[in-house]
Amino acid sequence: MLGAVAATGASLAPAQAAPAPTTVDPAAFRLTADYTKYTARVEALLEQAGRASVSQVMDDANHERTPATVIDTQVHGFRFATSDENDPDAFPQGIATSRDAVGTAGNGRYDGRQVIAVSFYNNSPKSSRINLIDWDANYPNAYRRILLVEPTGTAEEPSFRDVEIHAGGIAWYGDLLYVADSAAKPGGMRVFDMSKILTTDTGGTKDQIGRVGDTFYAHNYAYVLPQVGTISSELEAGTEPLVWSTISLDRVTRSIVMTEYRCDDSCDNYPTGTTRAVRFDFQDGGPTSAGTTTASEALEVPLHFLNGVGSHNGRWWFNSSRHKTLSYWSGEGALTTYPWVSWGQSISYWEDADGPDLLWSLTEGEGFRAVFAVKQAGYS
Repeated sequence: MLGAVAATGASLAPAQAAPAPTTVDPAAFRLTADYTKYTARVEALLEQAGRASVSQVMDDANHERTPATVIDTQVHGFRFATSDENDPDAFPQGIATSRDAVGTAGNGRYDGRQVIAVSFYNNSPKSSRINLIDWDANYPNAYRRILLVEPTGTAEEPSFRDVEIHAGGIAWYGDLLYVADSAAKPGGMRVFDMSKILTTDTGGTKDQIGRVGDTFYAHNYAYVLPQVGTISSELEAGTEPLVWSTISLDRVTRSIVMTEYRCDDSCDNYPTGTTRAVRFDFQDGGPTSAGTTTASEALEVPLHFLNGVGSHNGRWWFNSSRHKTLSYWSGEGALTTYPWVSWGQSISYWEDADGPDLLWSLTEGEGFRAVFAVKQAGYS
């Protein structure tokens, strides 16, 4: 169905064995959740600025995606419009889908739409966004950019500002979009609500952000997604802070998994040392964490330069961008490592009741920024 444009990955080569991850005590890692930090200001923004649903945003999609071949083993692939592919100040990072949000019911449609979300960080102006991409044969091959913002001001006179983070990974569960925040100390996630998209004025200047009189501007974006809460990382005394590089959802075990981008001894501009991967369970009954959550699983992973992590029913996948490998771990025994793509980023698991389960990922290299999916059975 999708034609070839440019290949950045090789065909599937024989898998190689690698040392197994080591299980460590998860009690050293905790999360503290505040889902109501911005409630009053978000509700006021919705009333004063205006509200749009995901379906309405997608009806207004204004950028076209085109077919692309990223790796020979893919079953789907597309690339972004030229304005995103060639932008030297914007870089795709995280990926999640409506299949994460709602599961297989209704063929994975959220608000009636089957969509893929990709996070970007922007350098000019410094900000973060998601591209929301239609993945439904009933609609055009189009997407829309939505700016991520942090509410400011008061409930009487709310405003917002840019979210200046790397947005290295995202997880979408129910209405909630979790975004990895490696800038926070000691790290964690920001929480957004996909049912609370704001409409903004596309006029003004590119540098205008927030409230100006009774008008709301967002660098000429038509839509913004305001932060609703914060998830903060806490650590047992003597534990090195986690580097919240990327995250994804394990829908079967109802948990978020994270891993770190750490270098080996060959570089000095990133954290070095042992890479860790940690699992945090949601509380029963919904897509939220408890006020305080202790990790349910923690690993030391014998890999470096990890940009992507995936998990499904306790199994793990790790993408090393530097080494162009995707490593799989069943939960016991050695890692199995496969050739992967250049500039590989985050991973999202797409469960399908009527077809093969997929692993979705993306590339960030300027000039070829593409999203693709492979059958997970070929990498297990």
